Amino acid sequence: MMEQLESVRKQFLTDLESFPETPQEIDELRSKYLGRKGQVSALFALLGKATPEERPTLGKDLNILKQDLTNQFEEKVASVSASQQSAEDDAIDLTLPGKTPRIGSVHILEQTLSEIKDIFKSIGYHVAYGPEVDDDYHNFSALNIPEHHPARDMQDTFFVDPTTVLRTHTSNVQIHLMENEDPPIRYIVPGRVYRNEAIGYKSYCLFHQVEGIYINEKVSFAELKGCLEYFVRQMFGLNKKMRFRPSYFPFTEPSAEVDLWDDERHQWMEILGCGMVDPAVLDTVGYDSKKWHGYAFGMGVERIAMLKYKINDIRLFYNGDVRFLEQFS
Repeated sequence: MMEQLESVRKQFLTDLESFPETPQEIDELRSKYLGRKGQVSALFALLGKATPEERPTLGKDLNILKQDLTNQFEEKVASVSASQQSAEDDAIDLTLPGKTPRIGSVHILEQTLSEIKDIFKSIGYHVAYGPEVDDDYHNFSALNIPEHHPARDMQDTFFVDPTTVLRTHTSNVQIHLMENEDPPIRYIVPGRVYRNEAIGYKSYCLFHQVEGIYINEKVSFAELKGCLEYFVRQMFGLNKKMRFRPSYFPFTEPSAEVDLWDDERHQWMEILGCGMVDPAVLDTVGYDSKKWHGYAFGMGVERIAMLKYKINDIRLFYNGDVRFLEQFS
């Protein structure tokens, strides 16, 4: 029996010298000697064949063997793990600079919108926001565009239901403002608007607009023109070519559109519409149109960004191409 104990010990030490490396091989070695069906368990099974006098001594020797093999096995596992960790650490050059994590940045449209807001706030405008989903009255009727009016065809509208729309302009907010505040008022209203239009290089079904409105006792078209010329100079510099064209909007009279010269395409691009607030709009919200006068304008943020940063397609703002967006981070 003692010869079998020593044989198992020597065989274990031999296998331990060529210690396995993979987790599966380590488990196989543990099972071979220390598992429920391993060689040490097999020795315990032989105790039944020993004489009563030999049994206590053999039992003690078997327990010592099992504990000794277990300790040596665990020490070897710990030693190999430490060596592997040291090798991994040596493979890392801690003097090399770390990788800079990629972080997000402000979208170019938001950058442009912030610049527009800063320009108008510098000359006394307040900023207001309003609902993107609104009733027909605030989006159309109160702006002198009654039902079945031909002017509604100028803006292809997304209807939520027969009396609720995705706003086609931020002009709906000027109605809310005039309903809730007494004049004089001076606001810009930035936000998203929606139009069911054919998508092209300068038109999209979703875009951003900044509405401006100024109501006071003495307001003239000359003031409107001076305000917009100041904005263009601040946004694009002194040499940017601009022009006013007579136009038509149901809620302003007289009305005009403002174009800027597109250096990339060598043609004019419309960036905003404007005009004197129609007296009918003032009367609708309860203002005395004989006492109060005003002007309003609405500009497209995407087109301003396209001209300022020489971007040739409005769809680039919305396709999520990181290569495009990273240029403006």
